[in-house]
Amino acid sequence: MKTVLLKLIMILFLTGVINAQENRIFWDGGDWKRITALADHNPNMTYRIKAAYVNGVLDGRLFYYLKTWAVQQSFADSLYAETVDYLTTRELVNTLDNFYADPLNTYIPVPSAVIIATMYAERISLDLIDQYIKQTKFWINELQLNMEQEGWNKLLDEKLDKHLQKTAN
Repeated sequence: MKTVLLKLIMILFLTGVINAQENRIFWDGGDWKRITALADHNPNMTYRIKAAYVNGVLDGRLFYYLKTWAVQQSFADSLYAETVDYLTTRELVNTLDNFYADPLNTYIPVPSAVIIATMYAERISLDLIDQYIKQTKFWINELQLNMEQEGWNKLLDEKLDKHLQKTAN
């Protein structure tokens, strides 16, 4: 068990190092598919890594919902209106595997894919799901284009300014 845990930590560390060298904001389907190779095609290890990532996404979403809710409840409720805990972790991992099997979905960020997977599970109309997928592709493409045109330094400078303003208050 200890060696399995050590391998898992090493894989996550190496994944982080590799991804840190890329100018990327979100994990997407390409990252999702690479997990299997990183886990030496071990289905148990692959599932554990994917489940850990999905649980981290959901925990982060809950954290920011609660943080926003403490400031403005109605805004938080409208911003985080999508249900994302409809599926179990295992069901969500399997649904994401199926979703990313379609090459056209590869560059959709995992957090958006979680919402889409939940929409499918809740049997939302296919027209609404397709509309959400198109909107997701549009904003991620626009964000990537803006980042390439304006550069990552501008984003980092804006984040630093925002942080300095917070600490000054």
